[in-house]
Amino acid sequence: MRDKLTALEYLLFVAYLVFFAWLVTKVKFFTRTGLSQPQLIILFLTKIMAGIFYGWIGTYYGGLAQMYDTWSYHGQSITEYHLLSSDPSEYFTNLFRDTYEGGIRNFLGTTDSYWNDLKGNFFIKVLSVFNILSFGHYYVNVIFYSFITLFGPVCIYRVMTDAIPGKKTAILLAAFLVPSFLYWTSGIHKEGLIFTGIGLITYAIYFGLKEKRLSFKKTISLISGLLLILTLRNFLIVLIIPAIMAWLLSARWPKRGLVIFASLYLLYSLLFFTARYISPKLDFPQAVVNKQKEFIQIKGSTSVPIQELEPSASSFLINTPQAITLSTIRPYPSDVKHILSLAAAIEINALLLIFLLFLFFQRNGVKSRNLIYFSLFFAFSVLLAIGFSVNNLGAIVRYRSVIIPLMVIPMVARIDWDRLYQLFLKNIKKNNNVNNSE
Repeated sequence: MRDKLTALEYLLFVAYLVFFAWLVTKVKFFTRTGLSQPQLIILFLTKIMAGIFYGWIGTYYGGLAQMYDTWSYHGQSITEYHLLSSDPSEYFTNLFRDTYEGGIRNFLGTTDSYWNDLKGNFFIKVLSVFNILSFGHYYVNVIFYSFITLFGPVCIYRVMTDAIPGKKTAILLAAFLVPSFLYWTSGIHKEGLIFTGIGLITYAIYFGLKEKRLSFKKTISLISGLLLILTLRNFLIVLIIPAIMAWLLSARWPKRGLVIFASLYLLYSLLFFTARYISPKLDFPQAVVNKQKEFIQIKGSTSVPIQELEPSASSFLINTPQAITLSTIRPYPSDVKHILSLAAAIEINALLLIFLLFLFFQRNGVKSRNLIYFSLFFAFSVLLAIGFSVNNLGAIVRYRSVIIPLMVIPMVARIDWDRLYQLFLKNIKKNNNVNNSE
């Protein structure tokens, strides 16, 4: 629990809020979206409000909604912030120190692994830098975090509006305002930076392929995105690399995009199960099994019973329906335990309805099908990884939030909303005629 807001925090919050609200209207990367200054400010302020709500939930309902992490990271970042003045040498070097013997070689390990610790240590280090400017005030840090993580959805918005012209409103809503995405990527947790990494990668590759060259800025964007994912959720690197490779190959043979993606993912699936015969350190199935066991042992309030995996292809195949169900359509209404799970249950049903509308009312208009293949293949691989390894519904909703726009945008931008509207008006007129005749 934290103390009440101080006068200094209020003053800093207002000053930084005004400054960064002005800054979002001046950064060319934002203004080149074509969005007006008021629209940019509203999107920025919406992220800040979501981040504040996230922190408030963590303070007052942390136990119920399992939201302790955000304040735990903040507390540790304060300690790290003080380390800067007491021991600068330690502050600037501790992130690169392997405290385990051979921990840096344990890339997918969940214990005694440099990489497993790096995700938290790096995030705490980022927050400690914020603390230099905020003097350790959480809600002031929300402003900094909202500004940085605004780059992620802006990247995706710019890419998708270029690839699917004439659908700016639908893409805007799906890229910024899907509730679970907005909530989990705006609060002070790793998801916002992870999605920013995904956005930077997508932006660099899409426009690099379109312009047939990778400029210096796009190279920096690509490298930054890969490093963010590597440090904050390293298993996503294993999943995004085949998606990138398939995208690049599809650019060479654009008419065979779907075949290339499907073939490469089939090959990658075979490597997933056979790489351990090349080197025991590449035992990917066992790494997933270990992660699942770790989550099962936690036994949180939103944990659900599942059939346990074994490190074999047959076990993964048998458990695939369970994995898909867990990561795509839960929580069910019967899973609701608090306000966040209620919101998640409502949202997933709304997204399923959008999916049905997409199946029956879709239209063409995509300039880059390979971008859509990249988005969907990568997103579905993430969902499978989550479904195979996680049995806690709260964690599932948080983990999958970073790929929500990649799935939702291709649907909402390709639904024929005009046709739906005309059918709606036709039904209203028909019902009115029936009522008048009676």
